[in-house]
Amino acid sequence: MDGADPGERDAATADSATQGLAEQWRDDLLSSLDVIEDQPLSERAASYAALHDELARRLDSGPTGAA
Repeated sequence: MDGADPGERDAATADSATQGLAEQWRDDLLSSLDVIEDQPLSERAASYAALHDELARRLDSGPTGAA
């Protein structure tokens, strides 16, 4: 046994999972931006609007209240 408090291990695991999810979302966002920037100028506004809507949905579906 490593002597660490099980609660501390659980918190570290949760922090690692949260960080992994944040990194995946960041990578997804950067990929989406690359795709949008490669589009003709006439199509970019609609693509940025769609990306805005998606990000707003993610924020709205996230946890609410302080921990």
